[in-house]
Amino acid sequence: MADLPPLRDVIARHGLRASKALGQNFLLDEQLLGRIAAIPGDFAGASVFEVGPGPGGLTRAALKAGARVTAVEMDRRCIPALEELGAAFPGQLTIIEGDAMKVDARLAAGDGAHILANLPYNVGTHLLVGWLSAEWKPWWASLTLMFQQEVAERIVAPVGSEAYGRLAVLSQWRTEAKIAMKVHRSAFTPPPKVMSAVVHITPADAPEGVKLSTLERVTAAAFGQRRKMLRQSLKGLPGALDALEELRIDPQRRAETLCVEEYVAIARLLG
Repeated sequence: MADLPPLRDVIARHGLRASKALGQNFLLDEQLLGRIAAIPGDFAGASVFEVGPGPGGLTRAALKAGARVTAVEMDRRCIPALEELGAAFPGQLTIIEGDAMKVDARLAAGDGAHILANLPYNVGTHLLVGWLSAEWKPWWASLTLMFQQEVAERIVAPVGSEAYGRLAVLSQWRTEAKIAMKVHRSAFTPPPKVMSAVVHITPADAPEGVKLSTLERVTAAAFGQRRKMLRQSLKGLPGALDALEELRIDPQRRAETLCVEEYVAIARLLG
């Protein structure tokens, strides 16, 4: 491994400026990047799929930890910097120039890969939902993802909290999700207007007899009218009110008061 120049020098030499249109904010603190790359555990020999590496800060940290990284970057300005990084770690880095929304991550990185990303804010939630909707157990081993702190809190929100909603249920019904680290806005170049947080998600056993599509319909109906009682918000979903009665769930409750297990139970009865 060759000595690597500071990330600020890489950015200056390649004339890189974070693109607002692409939702870019670069992390340059290598100690912080190393801590993020260490969240999933030992990366020696592991396969990593990274979205939006930019100038390669997080990529560098994963490569130093011994990972084989497949990085998808749609900003062609960043490709030369990534190619230099690949030359410093022969055989460890595969670069795909393209849109991560259109790349088959499983095909690119292989089963058992860890997904690692400082996600562009404008596509982060969409990508997460796609990974959470994979067949279960999923092809990926873990997700370690940077989000706006507000989004991170929605993913891990406990029942009854203001942030608790569809994203929390989708994230928690068959995974373990936690905020592994909060990151101050000043750590980025340029600093975003909001704070950020790294969420770590690992697969868990899926409850039996439940379809994701049914769970999505139940939560869409319930949280689509979260200020209303369940008897009102779920009345348009065939069988839902009967399911509440069978499960002895008070139809006067509101969506944010039902725990993940109760939503799973309703979806199971609806088939």
